Amino acid sequence: MQTSLSSQCLAVNLDQPYRISTEQLHVLPASNISVSFRFLRPGDQSEVKSLCCDWFPIEYPDLWYDDIVQDTKYYALAACETHTQRIIGVVVADILPLGSCNREDQQILHKSFPLTTPVCYILILGVEKDYRRQGLAGILLCHLLNALYERGTCQAVYLHVLYSNKQAIKFYQSKSFQYRVHLPHYYCIKGENLDGYCFALYLNGGYPPFSLTDFLSSWWTYMIERNPCRLIQIVRHFVANKFTFKDDHQRTSSYKQISRII
Repeated sequence: MQTSLSSQCLAVNLDQPYRISTEQLHVLPASNISVSFRFLRPGDQSEVKSLCCDWFPIEYPDLWYDDIVQDTKYYALAACETHTQRIIGVVVADILPLGSCNREDQQILHKSFPLTTPVCYILILGVEKDYRRQGLAGILLCHLLNALYERGTCQAVYLHVLYSNKQAIKFYQSKSFQYRVHLPHYYCIKGENLDGYCFALYLNGGYPPFSLTDFLSSWWTYMIERNPCRLIQIVRHFVANKFTFKDDHQRTSSYKQISRII
């Protein structure tokens, strides 16, 4: 991946107003097009709306577009084709206290974190179709994460994604985002209620709740990676014993053995 001037993420100061270096350029490897970065500004509404209508099945009100280009509380970064200054990619995020998140989203952090803990919600992240699969979405996300690391107080970054959007899910998982919450009927698209997922990435000391499901998942992954044949033998042995108990004492003994294995 070739870059001009710098290949590192920008160090952005989130103290308002936001600042960003306009000297950094990135060259897309497949098209050899130079891309520069700037924050959204008044006048970008129609261009961003056109992109969002193409990217997402959800319609946002015009007031929302006014907010993200005018209100400096948003981290709203655009990737522009350097020659024409046409916007070809956007990431918009909002930093807010955990207590201001939806109740279901407050589950992303361990209960030891107070509701005043800052978290970052990614509202949109998208790239124009002709410029995809060249790493631009990852670069936009990298800029955001770098800014959050610089700030040092944000404990988690989270987002919502339609359950059927496999490409987006694969992208976020490749960036170390973790699946956290299933959101039944979260989206209403063309009159149809569809499920969503919440994914989260932890930084600056943040960490998720640790549930029994997390433990079992971790244990299963560990066993599969270490010795899948041994895991199959353990499960087969457990099933065989469960259906050949001769008395209650043997049943109790077998359960204790399994609990020790887990």
